[in-house]
Amino acid sequence: MRVIVSAGGTGGHIYPALAIINKIKEKEPNSEFLYIGTHNRMEKDIIPKYNIPFESIEIYGINRKNLLKNFKTLSCFIKAKKKCTKIIKEFNPDCVIGVGGYVTGPVISTAHKLGFKTFIHEQNSVAGKANLYLSKFVDNIFVSFKSSVSEFPKYKTIYTGNPCSEEALKKSPIDKRELGLNPNKKLVLFVMGSLGSEKVNNILYKTMNSFESKDYEILFVTGSSSYDDMKELKYPSNVKVVPYIDDLTRVMKKTDLMVSRAGASTLSEIMALEVPSILIPSPYVPNNHQYKNALDLTKNGAALIIEEKNLDSKVLVSTIDTILESDIKVKSMKEALKSMSVKDSATRIYNAIKEKCDL
Repeated sequence: MRVIVSAGGTGGHIYPALAIINKIKEKEPNSEFLYIGTHNRMEKDIIPKYNIPFESIEIYGINRKNLLKNFKTLSCFIKAKKKCTKIIKEFNPDCVIGVGGYVTGPVISTAHKLGFKTFIHEQNSVAGKANLYLSKFVDNIFVSFKSSVSEFPKYKTIYTGNPCSEEALKKSPIDKRELGLNPNKKLVLFVMGSLGSEKVNNILYKTMNSFESKDYEILFVTGSSSYDDMKELKYPSNVKVVPYIDDLTRVMKKTDLMVSRAGASTLSEIMALEVPSILIPSPYVPNNHQYKNALDLTKNGAALIIEEKNLDSKVLVSTIDTILESDIKVKSMKEALKSMSVKDSATRIYNAIKEKCDL
């Protein structure tokens, strides 16, 4: 199979794209791939490390604060479509898959105009503007949450879950001793994304001394941007502080409770691995989509939400203790997560593409 994949801007788009690529490679090892991303975002550094051919286009999102900048945005979009026409014709793919980000706009619309089979995947419970725009051009729309099915044309929308979930299940659990943790104690994992959140981290730091008398351990992943400041501070002996953990899913498999943002890929892993969680959605994302992602879990009893505006040490510690001290609560959250999880998401996507492309 010859496949063009496009996704960009954030890991929440890029890693599901890689999960789809990995599934196609698993099913058809001789497949060839081309990844089209933006010229100045993180995919330009990540994708080549996986030995996937990469082409970049200059493209920007709509600027709602400075409308004059949109003249450049429109100009770049037109130029990007011309470049995509050349790239797609030369590669001659069996299908073109968009996995989020404004970079997918010119890629998918151009591929559709040229007559190629096209697909998109929506990670969040609230559809992104690029995917809403592209929905009329594609053969199938894959969604991570059942609640977002209604945002797209029903006849071509398929509930697949997020392909990162299937990747997470393949990972082997970490030996907690590698991180200086006691394998016989419960573990609470704090992580606010790869960069972290300065505001939330400051509250979390003030909370750490409250865990000194607890019988569980804390692994506090500060994020790379906050670590230099946070590492100099004092912590109780049952609190371990690190800047970043490569392959966090291995740690999640040994986690009793996770305190996290509510990005779509993270939630897909939480569901697949059945990790009880307290979610602190970022209020700084488009359409408040993290809060709406989290609501999909909480309304099913699969997680608890603490909004950032309501976050303080007393509320957080009390909520953690309420969960960890109740085997019944933990069991009910795990059962709810199990009922929501899609453990073969990437396979569902692969099968749908094969069927539609008649390959």
